This record gives sequence, C-alpha cells and structure tokens, in this order.
Amino acid sequence: MKPGAEPFVEPGDELSPLTIPITRTLIVAGAVASRDYQDVHHDAELAREKGSPDIFMNILTTNGLVGRYITDHFGPRAVLRRVAIRLGAPNHPGDTMVLTGTVTEVDGDTAHVRVVGANGIGHHVTGTVTVEVPR
Repeated sequence: MKPGAEPFVEPGDELSPLTIPITRTLIVAGAVASRDYQDVHHDAELAREKGSPDIFMNILTTNGLVGRYITDHFGPRAVLRRVAIRLGAPNHPGDTMVLTGTVTEVDGDTAHVRVVGANGIGHHVTGTVTVEVPR
C-alpha cells in the first residue's frame, strides 16, 4: 500500500448480499459450461433414482458464482488469488441462494473474505476468498 493511502476495506466490513434465483436453466447451463455431464445435474428422473429430489448445482457453477460475487464487489481490477469453498446443502431448482461476505483480514492490497451462500435448506457453500485489488 502506498504511504498515506487509506485501506480499501477493513476487517469486519460486510459485502452487500447477492440474491441468485436457482433455476433449472442455471443448473444445467453451469454443468454444461464446465463440462460436468453427470446426470444428477441435468436429468431429474435419474437424479431422483440416485436419491435426490431433483437435479442440483455442481461445485464448478458455485465456484463461478462465488467469484462473480467477489469481483462484482471489488470491481474490474480485482484478482482472485485463492478460492477455497466447501459445499453443504444442495441448490435445487426453485430455490434462492443468498451470498454474503465478511472481510476477515486485510494485508496491503489483499483482502480475505469469508463467504456464505445460504438457500432454503441451509448453507449451500462456505469458504474463504483471497482477493487482490491493485491500486
């Protein structure tokens, strides 16, 4: 950080929530875009045969949505340096996921953000993103 420059964020800062409607199209498109052709991400009947009430979102789509959430907040100069997420409750069609984030640490131009994505049945995703915002 340049001498005298104000920090761009501070520990404890909260990011504005991002609400994402979970549609069948979002789930299938994310799976296809990430070349994840597992039937549980596009075929409701086969997903039910495997014990799920419907198709569900894959981790690569979730990872992309978490990245979007962070870069939307920090702007076009933001560089994701590390994304460490863990999935919990599945995202099914018709639900809504709300992403929230809290800055946990700041070191110069780098911030660490705790991210949670919750849906109607619990936490879909939890994790930490390290983002650098060169100034």
